[in-house]
Amino acid sequence: MEDNRYEEERYDDYEDDVQVDDSAQKSIRGYRVVIVLLAVILAGISLLYFNLNRQQQHDYELLKIDRDSIQSNLSSLITEYDSLKFANDTIATNLEKANEMMEQLKRERRWNYAKIKEYEREVGTLRSVMKNYLRQIDSLNSLNKKLVAENVSYRKEISSANLRADVAEERATELQNKVQQGAVLRARDIGIVALNARDKEVSRVKSATTLRVDFTVSANDLATPGNREVYVCIKSPDGYLLSTESVPTFEYQGGKVGYSASREVDYQNEDVDVSIYYRGSGFVAGPYGVEVYIDGNKVGSATVPLR
Repeated sequence: MEDNRYEEERYDDYEDDVQVDDSAQKSIRGYRVVIVLLAVILAGISLLYFNLNRQQQHDYELLKIDRDSIQSNLSSLITEYDSLKFANDTIATNLEKANEMMEQLKRERRWNYAKIKEYEREVGTLRSVMKNYLRQIDSLNSLNKKLVAENVSYRKEISSANLRADVAEERATELQNKVQQGAVLRARDIGIVALNARDKEVSRVKSATTLRVDFTVSANDLATPGNREVYVCIKSPDGYLLSTESVPTFEYQGGKVGYSASREVDYQNEDVDVSIYYRGSGFVAGPYGVEVYIDGNKVGSATVPLR
């Protein structure tokens, strides 16, 4: 009886062990399925990550190429703006904006398609403004060339007119000089007469107390009529000027010239005989020089021998 009960207990224990083994087997199979699923999912995630990373890298490279293109265009644009050397507030503002964009491009760390397009639009706007200025500059250059050509033509005409005016002025000056020279009065028939104290002519100059200078002022229609101050300079045979102690002077060629005697003459464009007296003493025989001056001009001279 006890043996049978022992056998039943062993049988029950065996069944329990068999049930435990079946449950473990099922758990193991379940783990394997989970592991396989996890492996598949992980592989899928890895593949997706790899594809996404490769796409992101590809997109980044494209964005980098676009960024480099924008920087190149912007650098060229800055150079063109900077080459416009004339003063203009709008150009200065656009140049400053382009420089700011360049600095922002260099500092940018996060890139996307929208931002690239925004930069491209701004660069395109600046480029359009630049083209408009270049068209204006071309137009101004064409106008400037036309004005320069016209200016050259006008300068030639003015130069030719100035040349003609200079020639006319030279001729007028030359004619005026000729008129002035022609208007100068002339003294002719200059002579010296020795007089004694009674104003009688003497043959010996050593007996004289006065020398009278006689001459004729010739008629000249070009001269202006009116009163004239006439000066005579008498030089002794030894070359000294005969004059008073004070030695009066008159203006001649910008300087002062001493004279022997003078008088005022009424000249009316006709011959007029003039006599001027010099009173002195100690006259000696020999050649005496005489010079006559009117209106600041030397109008005649002569050498007269006295015995």
